[in-house]
Parts: sequence; C-alpha cells; structure tokens
Amino acid sequence: MAHGHGHGHVDVSAAASASSRHLRRLAAALAIGGVFMVLEFVVGFATSSLALISDAAHMFTDVLGLGMALLAVVLARRSGPTYTRTFGLYRAEVLAALANVVLLFGVAGYVVFEAVQRIGDPPAVPGLPVLLAATAGLLANLVAFFLLRSGAKESLNVRGAYLEVLADMVGSIGVLVSAAVTMLTGWRYADPLVGVAIGLWVLPRAASLAARTLRILFQHAPRGIDVAKLSGELTALDGVEDVHDLHVWTLTSGMEVASAHLTVAPDADTTVVLSEAQDLLAAGYSIEHATLQVEPRESARRCEELSW
Repeated sequence: MAHGHGHGHVDVSAAASASSRHLRRLAAALAIGGVFMVLEFVVGFATSSLALISDAAHMFTDVLGLGMALLAVVLARRSGPTYTRTFGLYRAEVLAALANVVLLFGVAGYVVFEAVQRIGDPPAVPGLPVLLAATAGLLANLVAFFLLRSGAKESLNVRGAYLEVLADMVGSIGVLVSAAVTMLTGWRYADPLVGVAIGLWVLPRAASLAARTLRILFQHAPRGIDVAKLSGELTALDGVEDVHDLHVWTLTSGMEVASAHLTVAPDADTTVVLSEAQDLLAAGYSIEHATLQVEPRESARRCEELSW
C-alpha cells in the first residue's frame, strides 16, 4: 500500500511583510524614474544628444520594468492558489523579469544602431544642458538603487528592476562624462561613443538575468543543489531501498520545492522514513515544501511502467 505524504509550510506573515515592502519601494522607484525619464527625453531631443536619449530610453525600460514588477507583486498578493490555478500567480514575477530582459536587449540594440548611424557625422551637442539633465538622472537612479537594493536579494522580479536601475546609473555617469568632454574639448564623437558604450554595457547583465529566469521557467534544479547527491542521501536513510521520480525546482524567488518517491523495505517504519527525509531536505537543502510518497516495492513497480 502506497502512502502519499505532503509536507510544507510558508511563513505567511513574513511573506506578506516582504511583499508589502517590495510594493512600496517599487512604487516609489517608479514615480521617481518616471519624472526624470521625461526630463531626459525632453533635454535629449532638444539638444540632439544620443547619449542622453539612450539613457532616457534605458530609463524608460526602468519605468516600464518597474511597472510590470509592481503589477506582478500585486497579482501574486491578490491571486493565491485556487483549484484552477494550483500554484496561484507566483510566477507572474518571473514572467515580468523575462519581459524586462527583452526590453533590455531591445534598447541596447537600438542605441548601438543609432550610434553607428551617427558616427560618420555626429551633430554638435551643447554640453551644459546634457550635463544638468544627466546629473538629475543620476540622482534619481541613486535613490531608486538604494530603494531596491535589499529587495533584490529576496525577489527575482525586484532584482530585474534593480539591475535595470544599476545599468541606467552607469549610463548616467557615461552621459556626464560625454557632456564634460564636449564642454571642455568640443569633441563631437564623445556623445555617440558613450551611446554605444551604454548599449554594450547593458547586454551581459541582460543575458545573466535571462539565464536565471529561463532556468526557473524550464524548471531546472536550483543553483547550488546537487540533485544526484540529494538522491544518494535520501537512499542512504534507514529503511529506504530506492529513490525515484525525484524532482527539485524553483516556483519563484525564494520558493524551492521538491517531490520524490521513496521505496522502503517491508519492515521499515514509514512515519520515521518520512520524517527523516523531510528533515534532510529542510536542514541540508533549505527545502521546506516537499511532497514525498513512501511506498513498498509492489507499488514502486507501477512507476517503472510509466514512460516519463
């Protein structure tokens, strides 16, 4: 006779507190970014500064990304598990992070393309207005950076927005440099070259976020968890003869889950086996939510007949 056992708990109050904190900080960062994005666009087009326009376009992805991140947090809070959505909308934040990646790649490509188009005949760019707008943008990014820094360690969604703000902060510094060079030397190539540098600087960070996001969507094992080692440790428990159908994946940021079938000896105490397996997962791998089926050899044979 097979025994199906589920185990897991979520600290609801802690999760709700973290969610509220992320919500407030994302909203504040969104408001700040929106105001200074408009400022940079206005000054950028008025002065024909590609560096400032590219920084404003990147800030636009910040604003759009922050808006999606904010929406994802709201959806995750208000739409918990139901009988039709058994995992709720927790992965809304992962999809938002993936959308941010697409935006980052798009903006980087646009900036590089425009810079190459202008490199042959760069327009004259007045340095002072660009310098002042870039300074204001840098200050806005610094505020958003500190608002999101702690949340980036807890949420992939917030981390996506945080990386965009970080990249835009570096971009603002680049614009400051180009404006200073233009003011001091009159060298017209400073602006398009900085535009290219901003675009290229964004790409590896977007690729890194894409890799983490796709890893979750494809339900790969979390980084740092050796599933083969975990299988061996479960098999080594007293009374366990075999471990199969072992799956470990990430539902969303900070929510690792696992499921497995444990074949036990006829004289094994299934309650003890289950308890020891749960303790192993929680203490050794920080997996608090695991669904474990403890089954005798006869029931295990059915698993062998399954095609996947």
